[in-house]
Amino acid sequence: MFINKTVSSRFFKKSVFVVLVIMCAALPLYAGTQTAALSESTPVTAAAPDGKKLSSSALMSFPEIAKQTNSVLYWDALAGNGIFEKNGRFLSFSAHNSFVMLDCLEITPCSLPVKQGGTYYASRDFFDTVKNIFDTLPPEVHFRIGAILIDPGHGGQDPGAVADYTVNGKKQTLREKDVVLFTAKDLYNRLKEKYPDKKIMLTRSTDVFLTLNQRTDIANTVKLAEHEAILYVSLHANSAFYTKAKGFEVWYLSPGYRRTLIKSTGSDKDKDVRPILNSMMEEEFTTESILIAKYIQNGIKAQVGHLTTDRGLKEEEWFVVRNANMPSVLVELGFVTNEEEAMLLFDKDYLRKLSVGIYNGLTAFVTHFEESRGFTGGR
Repeated sequence: MFINKTVSSRFFKKSVFVVLVIMCAALPLYAGTQTAALSESTPVTAAAPDGKKLSSSALMSFPEIAKQTNSVLYWDALAGNGIFEKNGRFLSFSAHNSFVMLDCLEITPCSLPVKQGGTYYASRDFFDTVKNIFDTLPPEVHFRIGAILIDPGHGGQDPGAVADYTVNGKKQTLREKDVVLFTAKDLYNRLKEKYPDKKIMLTRSTDVFLTLNQRTDIANTVKLAEHEAILYVSLHANSAFYTKAKGFEVWYLSPGYRRTLIKSTGSDKDKDVRPILNSMMEEEFTTESILIAKYIQNGIKAQVGHLTTDRGLKEEEWFVVRNANMPSVLVELGFVTNEEEAMLLFDKDYLRKLSVGIYNGLTAFVTHFEESRGFTGGR
């Protein structure tokens, strides 16, 4: 079965990382350049136990191997297990096994480490094996956000939530479609300036009507390069029969909802594997959506939290969120039906503050995502 290599490699790296975090949770970290004395059972130099200088074919300490391969050493002196890490790849080894294992998948035979004078050493063969593996690794993959799609809801003949008020002695109508379009265009301009190398898009930039299907079709057909991801942000304003209801909230897709994210190839093996990978991707999108929602919530709260209510994060199966095959959130900017908040939503400066809050949330997520090379669960 063929699975898109961007997706599969990314999930594989995440799965391996989770396993290695468990393995390394109690391991002290020794950088490859460290020279300070360690515990009795931890190698510290490339010298033999008798203090004589070793030949190129003799034994080497694990820190020296880390130094010469420009890797980081995680070493558990009590268990005699360790890991060399370089560019996000993990080479695990043990003083009790004559092999090394790359990313918990590929096993390469090598000589068994030896213990002399309470310290473990490795042979030149062991060093050559480690060095050869790291030297032949492909370049490190950096996942990045390639596009951000902003979707101002409603438009055209569909005004969304509507309420009439008297402002400065004049009757004015507050329409959801106008509130979200102004905010979306301001957000677009900010993101466009911040990320000239990314696709920043609007589903609509004028007062036109788009169906829900058209909106998600736009999102799902954006062309991305390999190892790129897209974010979808839908903007709306709220309404309620209870006119005292006010505040902003950020929605994400319920974790219990499942979409078909990976298409079938028609093979028998595909029938067994695809649901598992689909579930993994769905969980990935849910995790990222929750992170985006939290960053946006914090961003908006920092801008207008003193003026309105933070109603928190919500989960729901909104059409535009559940049908966009990517990390997606829906932001409710405030209640059109609350007179106090409506006066704020009439104010362009207030809408710019909402835009800044969403912008700060999105840029925080992009930074987190790209600096962690796509490990959105944190590292």
